[in-house]
Amino acid sequence: MTFTMSFAQSKPIDKVVAQVGDNIVLFSEIEGQIQSMKQNGVPEADINKCAVLEQMLYNFLLVNQAELDSIQISDEQVDAEMENRLRMIESQMKNVKDEKGNPITIESFYGKTKLQIKEEFRATIKKRLQGQEVERGITSAIDVSPLDVEKFYNSIPKDSLPYINSQLSFQQIAVFPMITKADKEIAFKQISDLRKQIVAGRTTFCSAAAFYSEDPGSAKICGRIAGTRGEMARPFEATAYSLKLGEISEVFETEFGYHFMQLIERKGDDYVVNHILIAPKFSLENLDASSKRMEQCHTELKENKIKWEEAVKIYSNDANTKENNGYITNPITGEIKWSVEQVNQVDPMMFQLTDGLELNQITSPLLYYDFNERKEAIRIVRVAERTKPHVGNLTDDYNLFRMMALEQKRQQAIANWTKSKISTAYIRIDDSFKDCVFENQWVAKAP
Repeated sequence: MTFTMSFAQSKPIDKVVAQVGDNIVLFSEIEGQIQSMKQNGVPEADINKCAVLEQMLYNFLLVNQAELDSIQISDEQVDAEMENRLRMIESQMKNVKDEKGNPITIESFYGKTKLQIKEEFRATIKKRLQGQEVERGITSAIDVSPLDVEKFYNSIPKDSLPYINSQLSFQQIAVFPMITKADKEIAFKQISDLRKQIVAGRTTFCSAAAFYSEDPGSAKICGRIAGTRGEMARPFEATAYSLKLGEISEVFETEFGYHFMQLIERKGDDYVVNHILIAPKFSLENLDASSKRMEQCHTELKENKIKWEEAVKIYSNDANTKENNGYITNPITGEIKWSVEQVNQVDPMMFQLTDGLELNQITSPLLYYDFNERKEAIRIVRVAERTKPHVGNLTDDYNLFRMMALEQKRQQAIANWTKSKISTAYIRIDDSFKDCVFENQWVAKAP
């Protein structure tokens, strides 16, 4: 059930070590999962082969129920999950090299193209998603009341309460300088001229992408993007599916700017293209106008002529924060609180700007690059909250304990469901795992 990657040098003799319904667990899959855990920094002493097998048994118990319930998963869902998993593997492989010191790519490791890899793992991914749907059905209706949270908190020994490091909340007022029709015309002419040069053979697609494309993720690799249906902006996908192999598209527009592409490979909903992006740039006049507007906002805030909440409504044009009093959401947790580590991971400049600020003190207006919108803006930032390191308590950390109580309740529901379903499924475990101590009794004990 796992879709991971192992860089082990030797390969053990494979065999079936367990079975749930029609689904089998191979010894190599357990070893592959263990190797993946090591590569992700899990200490070897914390890895339990029996626990790995039990998790796989549980996964297949979910799949077995999904098959009984005839749960359907669309090809679009499978493709999207496939892309996410491939990206994760590629990120793990960034610093992996072969014995000659050459970088290892996912294609070179498997000896297959990405499309072939996707085809091989499609069934595995589909089963995984089916199992998730069953698990979602088990836990979706579960919730906790304030009384449940209080009982959970009181059940934790005082010397076992979690220690909470300092957390911060940030607010911003951001202005994106206006992109005019004239700005867009300049970008359109630039990318149209670039396309003409490639079509005429005066430059190669790879060279043009490396020097001119403004998509940082693909520019240095010939503008190469591998995608599938439902993953990219609609105009991008529509163009990819309309092309013949090797054909170069006309210039088209998405929310990120102007593009053109060349189709390299397509199989079903999967495609590989080379593409170039040129985004319209705001003029110096519009940047100057936005700067003056933000300077005015900054002055009014410093002189207490306007409250922060009013300033957000009047000055900000950032759709992601304007309706939330300027609060910046932590993409890792979905909440407005950040740990210092999370700030440095997502927006290192934010920590540098605010490290010395007192609560509600504001920064001067500064130009920054918004990675969500993929464009530059000017912002004023303030620290709305900075907690001190402390032992967790219900007053300051209610949401944390609510999540913990909810997770405990969910795990109990899953445990009850697992116990009830084991007796109805065909389950077999190889004798090589007979000494394992499992959380659940997967097979009946011999009389």
